[in-house]
Amino acid sequence: MSAGGDFGNPLRKFKLVFLGEQSVGKTSLITRFMYDSFDNTYQATIGIDFLSKTMYLEDRTIRLQLWDTAGQERFRSLIPSYIRDSAAAVVVYDITSTVAIMGHSRSRTVQELDS
Repeated sequence: MSAGGDFGNPLRKFKLVFLGEQSVGKTSLITRFMYDSFDNTYQATIGIDFLSKTMYLEDRTIRLQLWDTAGQERFRSLIPSYIRDSAAAVVVYDITSTVAIMGHSRSRTVQELDS
């Protein structure tokens, strides 16, 4: 196995950016995926957190780069630079909020992706 991947295949990297309003569970989803755990306490993400997980998929090694963005309004202007060159954007919203469910397609987060 080479340092870059299995059997001479290059290591594929995929940037996934998690977007959504404050306190909807972006960090909780990432923590569950990375560590198979759940923390009941809330601590706001400041700016952005970055985690990386190497996975083995069939005959390839892939690296998922998970970008956990802050949901506070004051960090919203940073979102376009975070989503640049991303393979996917995961939009997270609170399903217990009628406003979030009815308006998710018009939300500021989705509008950021359109631009």
